[in-house]
Amino acid sequence: MSLIKHYRELYKIASNEVVEGNYNLDNFLISPKQDSRRGVSLLIRPTQKVKNNIQKFIKEVRLLEPKQYFYPSSDIHITILSIISCYSGFEIRNINVADYKRMVAQSIEEVESFNIRYQGVNLSKSGIIIQGFPDQQMMQVLRDRLRDNFKSSSLEQSIDSRYVLRTAHSTIVRFQHPLINPDKLIELLRSYQETLFGDFMVESVELVFNDWYQRKENAVLLGRFELK
Repeated sequence: MSLIKHYRELYKIASNEVVEGNYNLDNFLISPKQDSRRGVSLLIRPTQKVKNNIQKFIKEVRLLEPKQYFYPSSDIHITILSIISCYSGFEIRNINVADYKRMVAQSIEEVESFNIRYQGVNLSKSGIIIQGFPDQQMMQVLRDRLRDNFKSSSLEQSIDSRYVLRTAHSTIVRFQHPLINPDKLIELLRSYQETLFGDFMVESVELVFNDWYQRKENAVLLGRFELK
């Protein structure tokens, strides 16, 4: 299935669920200080220009649904892989960071920089996402190498334990309270189905120790790796 078809299928399923009230509320967002879930991820950070365009859209969503959780620009990201999916009790001292950095460095060898186009919005049962479209196969190559290398090692990892990442999306809104008017929200999302938020070149990736939402105040940069 092509990425465009995959996104369309996601939207069709999620939009029906949201209108019918079958969406998920994130209770951890109500009391974030009680959320002790932590993990390790490899991320892409979009440019500030692209994030500014996304924030314009977020403002429109906020007018309709002011009680939801909106990602600040500092936290917007694309997850290449969740190497250790967040769970309560995990601490950075539980692992040897140098081993993880070596594994990532080995995996990105010969991986070239590539472009990502942010175009269109989409839904999940728990929030709103921006659709990302990589212009080459480099992102998939990197994911496959990371999977193979980590899964064949003795290092702690939980890659693909929740679901297999196929997209290059960014979550920008999470539902934490019942929607005020889901029909109007769907109408707004439809009007942004083809909106171009911008393109950017992925020239480096970040290995981070993070919380569930990638909040800047809880994130620790473990390493930055340059692509060819």
